[in-house]
Amino acid sequence: MKKIYITILALCGSFSFAQELTSQDALRYAIDDMNGTARFRGMSGAFGALGGDLSSIAINPAGSLFFNNNFASFTATNNNKRTNSNYFGTNTKDNFSTLDLNQVGVVFIFNDTREESNWKKLSFALNYENTNNFDNSIFSAGVNSNNSIGQYFLNFAQGVPLNVLDNGNYGNLGFNAQQAFLGYQAYLFDPVDNSDPGNTAYVSNVPAGGNYYQEYFQTTNGFNGKVSANFASAYKDKIFLGMNLNVHFTDYVKNSSVYESNNNNPDLGVQQMVFNNQIYTYGRGFSFNLGAIAKVTEEFRVGLAYESPTWYRLNDELSQSISAYSTDGADEFFDRFNPNVLNLYPTYRLQTPSKWTGSAAYIFGNKGLISADIASKDYSTTKFNPSNEPLYRNLNNQMNQELANAVEVRIGGEYRIKQTSLRAGYRYEQSPYKTSNYISDLTGFSLGAGYNFGESRLDLSFANSQRFFNQSLISSGMNDTARIKNTNNNITVTYSINF
Repeated sequence: MKKIYITILALCGSFSFAQELTSQDALRYAIDDMNGTARFRGMSGAFGALGGDLSSIAINPAGSLFFNNNFASFTATNNNKRTNSNYFGTNTKDNFSTLDLNQVGVVFIFNDTREESNWKKLSFALNYENTNNFDNSIFSAGVNSNNSIGQYFLNFAQGVPLNVLDNGNYGNLGFNAQQAFLGYQAYLFDPVDNSDPGNTAYVSNVPAGGNYYQEYFQTTNGFNGKVSANFASAYKDKIFLGMNLNVHFTDYVKNSSVYESNNNNPDLGVQQMVFNNQIYTYGRGFSFNLGAIAKVTEEFRVGLAYESPTWYRLNDELSQSISAYSTDGADEFFDRFNPNVLNLYPTYRLQTPSKWTGSAAYIFGNKGLISADIASKDYSTTKFNPSNEPLYRNLNNQMNQELANAVEVRIGGEYRIKQTSLRAGYRYEQSPYKTSNYISDLTGFSLGAGYNFGESRLDLSFANSQRFFNQSLISSGMNDTARIKNTNNNITVTYSINF
């Protein structure tokens, strides 16, 4: 991040420097979106037993053997994300669109023509894909009849000595004390005993009475990318075996701003506040895939594939600022505090869950095909490391209790009319939570078409998916959430060539 900040790496006293992580931070990397080539998307990713597409090797690495020639493809996608928010009965919406090059890959085919050889075909492929596009924006607004955002800062302050807030330096404090320090600098609360430097109890300066108007605006940018090196071989043109070695890399920026105003006591206390955060996460990861496809008959194929956990090493950077408007009789106060500090946290590790996929496909000669995949992914095995750290241990226990094994279903079909192919697909993904109140099940459909020019091919697809989730305006101090409906519409174009 190219900003001028004081950077903080030192530890100080008994205050923890661990950042604030949640299960949503883990699921950002544990849940993969459906990306890839236009043909792959046009059939909703149901390619586990089909192969013959560079994106299919992410499902089953044996699929690279179903190319007849050396092959390359390039894919661009227009991503449009619409969010509809309901917060205490107030409906708001936002819209965000991006255009990116999300897939490029090549596969090389080697045929062994010796009659005595049982391994007749080898393939080697390199493929890059965006497994997630994080570009999005969310706006929520409504009147909270119960809780003020100021409670977030008050909760962190309880137990922090007054002399730390009076004489401390934001940059030398741990995360919890930093949040208390921000609230104190904006005069959101006062000590119970102002004369005692060891005072650890505080009372809010936000007028009670409810009816707090609150707004939340969030923008996210970045991606999660994967480069796969694929190796596969065919035994007697009946059994197809493959393996991927994958390198993952991520770059994610979230800017959030929460605003609150009230008219409970216009003559005394905090009337308005704005709290800004920017979190930047970046890092690398590794995973592997194993897969097999069997030709039961020339028309019918079955497949089985395993995707290992992805082992990430991640880094977080956080910057914050706060401002508040308060009154005290005839006096008005505008308090702004920007510490100009970039908090750099120690590298941590994240392990996402593994996945098993079973597949079947039936090919109707040159007329078309139908394919189906069913996958299982146990999100409760997601964990942060080092697991002996209290922060990670508690969060891992929470995820183990709240997250569940989820099933994914993908069904796709293709019908060919001479050089033209028509495609359609359907996908369903269960919520990663035991209760879908946090994140709902996902449903989606897709349509596509392609034209084969002989040595090259042009494909186009449209994919839609919808999912609901709860969005917290602040991470603690209030349990109220906005209910978000997230709708993704993607138009994808792929150009492919045999060589």
